[in-house]
Amino acid sequence: MKGRVMRSTGLWYNVLGEDSNLYSCRARGKFRLDEIKESNPIAVGDYVIFDHDQKEGHITELLPRVNLIERKSVKKTGHSHVLAANVDQVMLIATLKQPRTSLGFIDRFLVSAEAYRIPQILVFNKRDTLNSSELEELDELLYLYATINVTTQSISATADESLEEIQNILYGKTTLVAGHSGVGKSTLLNRLSDTIQQSVSEISDFSEKGTHTTTFAEMFQVNSSTFLIDTPGVKEWGLMDMNSQEISDYFPEMRERRLNCKFGSRCIHLTEPGCAILAAIESGDIALCRYQSYVSMVSADDNRR
Repeated sequence: MKGRVMRSTGLWYNVLGEDSNLYSCRARGKFRLDEIKESNPIAVGDYVIFDHDQKEGHITELLPRVNLIERKSVKKTGHSHVLAANVDQVMLIATLKQPRTSLGFIDRFLVSAEAYRIPQILVFNKRDTLNSSELEELDELLYLYATINVTTQSISATADESLEEIQNILYGKTTLVAGHSGVGKSTLLNRLSDTIQQSVSEISDFSEKGTHTTTFAEMFQVNSSTFLIDTPGVKEWGLMDMNSQEISDYFPEMRERRLNCKFGSRCIHLTEPGCAILAAIESGDIALCRYQSYVSMVSADDNRR
């Protein structure tokens, strides 16, 4: 039977079968023996072939993926960790404080999605906690990311009476939802659907950071065509398999200009003469903060060599 993985705990998988029933399955050992540089060869969102008896099911085949969202594994050197596969879009929940989401983290997440040309949604939560100067900063960031074709929203998952705009964006799609612990991801998911009841924790007054309430990635079916994938809170986002020459391809504002560089595709946009990217930064056509994120990614690539 064909099915789709809804939840992964590392050893067991909840698989939604074509008959709309949920099955508890194990993976055949061969998935672990294949030369796959992934810490979890079967991920939430994967389409699989499985068989099932009265006791348990067994995943026998992993079907080809349309795309995936991955980051560097924190447990296995040289491996990636796949957060989800076969998604229509990704939604990053960010906050300006309690805790603050760095722009570098945001940009690394967006780059990971852009590598597979997956549409991106950036939602700033806890708008109701911001003062006037912080609200100005927020509006500037919303404008910045909107100019590079990222769908942007600012909300309060606890105070807003309606989240209709977010619901409309998610309708009919499979969406991966990610963010730091404490940004209100679980609170938002609970508001979006009565079928979701994720645990919610308070922010530590001492560290102003959240604690992990989501342990494993899990996909929720909101209706027949709408799926939301909740992921554990992520502290860092390490990029996988991207070299210095291609990283700029995943910055939309750089991709459309890099061919105008004097040295073409060989230009890394750091100190090269005749660089169209550096010229665009000087003129203000590319935001300095975005370029700083790019430089940090290129530097990380150089350190891996």
